[in-house]
Amino acid sequence: MTRSGAPGDHVGYFHEAVCYDTDDELLAVLLPFLTGGVDEKEPTVVSLGPEKADLVRRALPAGVLPGVTFMTGGSVYARPAAAIRAYRELMAGYVAEGAAQIRIVGEIPRPSFGATWHWWARYESAINHAYDEFPLWSLCAYDSRITPSAVLADVARTHPRSLHADGSHRPSDTYASPESFLAAWPPVAPDVLQSGPPLITLVDPTASRARGAVSLVDPGLPTDEVDELVIAVSEVVTNALRHGLPPVRVCYWSGPDRIVVSVTDGGTGPTDPFAGLFPSRDSVTGGLGLWITHQSCNYVAFSRDDSGFTLRLTAGNPL
Repeated sequence: MTRSGAPGDHVGYFHEAVCYDTDDELLAVLLPFLTGGVDEKEPTVVSLGPEKADLVRRALPAGVLPGVTFMTGGSVYARPAAAIRAYRELMAGYVAEGAAQIRIVGEIPRPSFGATWHWWARYESAINHAYDEFPLWSLCAYDSRITPSAVLADVARTHPRSLHADGSHRPSDTYASPESFLAAWPPVAPDVLQSGPPLITLVDPTASRARGAVSLVDPGLPTDEVDELVIAVSEVVTNALRHGLPPVRVCYWSGPDRIVVSVTDGGTGPTDPFAGLFPSRDSVTGGLGLWITHQSCNYVAFSRDDSGFTLRLTAGNPL
């Protein structure tokens, strides 16, 4: 099926992937999408990395370019929870101004294709729910030439459909609902720093003591990153003491470019599959603290095993 406008009479979020092999193929998809948005006087946004954003700018007709808003993709996609918050605020503003349809093209930063991809996969899945209250049609661009096959497999599982250069919208045979995808995510491998003994281990510390230990292992990271980690450690330790089961064990590692902190308690952790990506629907579970944590750290991972529930927080350069 080929259409120039938003497909059919779909209500809510129309979420599509664009997996392309050449720049010409990318433009063949994006130019009609963006031009159609401007022609229909719909808010039309591009949030790509500098290279692809410049490619699109050069290719757009002069009469269309002023109608497209370009955002800095790297800043928008700094952290998943922050991206969700920023986009929801953006779309709420457009709707308040009377928008009946919004178009956005986005691109996950390439470094996230490494060990930290899993929290961006969680993002791609969770936004099917988080953005569904808005009249949004979005395209998520993935360059097949540089995107690992495992990432492309997750793209198919987190996007209900894909848009192609011939204008066709194809459903994904492997798409999984957000609740299913987020609940089934496999364990995350530990940071390589965790192969050695912790520099500091605290058992059942106060939040104040846990915060203070961060400065003792700081290798000289930017002050704002350390301050944000201090906030995250405080939130996670407070949650563990309040909602988890004892003992609460906090371990600290440090390398030349990062600090890693793990917080383990004897409980099972939150039951909300969206925990951390936006405020929990049940504040009793400590979901607000996890939401703050996901916006304060460069990387957050969690795991469950026989010892309980562990949150791993990273400041600096996550691997």
